[in-house]
Amino acid sequence: MPMENLSPQKFFLYARKSTDVEDKQVRSIEDQITELRAFAKQENLNIVNELVEKQSAKIPGRPIFNDMLNRIESGKANGILAWHPLCQSPSCGYPHSAQTF
Repeated sequence: MPMENLSPQKFFLYARKSTDVEDKQVRSIEDQITELRAFAKQENLNIVNELVEKQSAKIPGRPIFNDMLNRIESGKANGILAWHPLCQSPSCGYPHSAQTF
């Protein structure tokens, strides 16, 4: 029986700190990265890049987020590991049903 050629899935680690209300976000960027690295290690997930953005998710147009989505569409990764919601607005340009965790 031939073995299937299964390549490991690749993920971007995405940490974001909102800039609209500083005291509302519980986790610092460093805490998010630490927690997501531990989760990826526990689940044997391949992190291909760690990305950090300091911008509110309420308003569309986050440059790092948008670049990350373009890189996923071009096959550089299969999904995103994030501690927080990726999008808080229907107009952010990312279909909620397609989020990969």
